[in-house]
Amino acid sequence: MSMGVSQEGEEDTPMSDINVTPLVDVMLVLLIIFLIAVPVVLQTVPVSLPKVKYEATTTKPENVNLSVRGGPGGTCEVYWNLTKVNSDELLQRAVKKLEDTIRDVGGVENITEENMPEAHIRGDINTPYRCIGGAVFAMQRAGFARVGFISEPPAGEGTTTRL
Repeated sequence: MSMGVSQEGEEDTPMSDINVTPLVDVMLVLLIIFLIAVPVVLQTVPVSLPKVKYEATTTKPENVNLSVRGGPGGTCEVYWNLTKVNSDELLQRAVKKLEDTIRDVGGVENITEENMPEAHIRGDINTPYRCIGGAVFAMQRAGFARVGFISEPPAGEGTTTRL
């Protein structure tokens, strides 16, 4: 489209009006696209999430407490209670712990959820994931069914119970 010229008397002056018809056409097309697309985006799948902020862990004497941190030169340091162990010692100790528990309760058939020991892993914020993952893998390989993480709640938050 070209610019229109208005005639006022003898001089031809350019018109300063803008043709808004193409702008309105584009806006209407965009409005229709959004009206079709928004209901598709807003469809959700209902998911029931737990309502637990922080739950205190009940520590039993038969549980295994592991502390994992990154060592010098990218190595991993794992502590069974307060004793430093390497990956082979960790696996051997975990297997021995489960064997002792099974012997103490009178056999595999007497193992229940209550008397099965758990592995609790505490990791420093700067610990590489591969170190913590290695400890989890070793405990699961030994036969521990429940491996959990110990963490501190943010400052100022109290403990809450399951709702």
